[in-house]
Amino acid sequence: MIDVILKKGKEKAVLHKHPWVFSGAIETVKGKPANGDIIRLLDSKKDFLAFGFYNDRSRVAVRLLEWDENIAVDDNWFRDKVRVAVAGRAHILADGSTDTCRLIFSESDYLPGLIVDKYAGHLAVQILTSGMQNAMPVIIDELNTLLKPESVFDKSDATSRSHEGLETTNVLLAGTHPPELVMVKENGISYGINIAEGQKSGFYCDQRYNRLLLATYAKDKKMLDCFSYTGGFTLNALKSGAASVTSVDSSALALETLEENIRINQFEGTAHSAIKSDVNAQLRKFREDGEMFDIIVLDPPKYAPSRSALDRASRAYKDLNRLGMQLLNSGGLLATFSCSGAMDMETFKQVLAWAALDAGKQVQFVYQFHQPEDHPVRASFPEGEYLKGLLCRVW
Repeated sequence: MIDVILKKGKEKAVLHKHPWVFSGAIETVKGKPANGDIIRLLDSKKDFLAFGFYNDRSRVAVRLLEWDENIAVDDNWFRDKVRVAVAGRAHILADGSTDTCRLIFSESDYLPGLIVDKYAGHLAVQILTSGMQNAMPVIIDELNTLLKPESVFDKSDATSRSHEGLETTNVLLAGTHPPELVMVKENGISYGINIAEGQKSGFYCDQRYNRLLLATYAKDKKMLDCFSYTGGFTLNALKSGAASVTSVDSSALALETLEENIRINQFEGTAHSAIKSDVNAQLRKFREDGEMFDIIVLDPPKYAPSRSALDRASRAYKDLNRLGMQLLNSGGLLATFSCSGAMDMETFKQVLAWAALDAGKQVQFVYQFHQPEDHPVRASFPEGEYLKGLLCRVW
């Protein structure tokens, strides 16, 4: 096994079990490992630190796997990590009201670069590192052994794969090709999921409990669901008796699927409308038309993919939330989210305070939203905490 030796004084994060080693921390690579190979990481005194995946194409040159020198990182190691992750989600699926969740969450489940989502009898995977790409045969075999899925579909279309020297993929890995709409349940609501063509792995299961909580406020209220995608917040609100819901998204495919989800759940008689539009432009149009709402959901895509983008993202979040606040009736509720890992909760609160000031509004933080337990945050890897949100009462 090839040794990668750190510069003097660069071992602190490794000793604290953080799983990333940046290229600038490396002094020497003894040999020529292929990208994705497992290497031994040593400190400047040549003492063992950990085993990890190596990739000289990535700024994160080593992704650490195991800190015990006496434990071999072999097929059984990967199988064990998969078994533990899957077993830890069993309670989410136990009562039958939900049959979709995240089974493996990358570094947080000690499998850096691997995401696996369960959609009823189908699995969607995203492989984001070259090392995990090499390990996929044994991982797929273990998933097949544990779950016997109808299909395992590779949704590795993230642009971040290019940092590892990998091309994007969108192919069937095992089983039979999933149908155009895979039917799943979440919180007792049915959804048609387009695994092959949908965004990310097909469905955003990280908002499961947040959708359920917000729906408790929705009865007899007029709600606006922005960046609605296939209708998670919309459908929960309609089920809870919202007076009306307007869903806005820029994707025609997402809105077509949302309308199908409304039909599947027999919500056709409800007051629902879908608008295909850029959200910021549509919010301005609502303002011009004097349209007002009791509840507004703002769940935008990732505005800050890195710390360097945080200032620009903060301005975008502020402008978006300012527009939302201006469309709320006095005492109305704003459920606003950020899925940018670089945006911490305190910064997000400050951005909302600026938005309230610009909108001429008073804001009370009622509740802090977060990602559910199938998206755990590893104590030594706080970067895994990416989803945060606030329920705000606005006057």
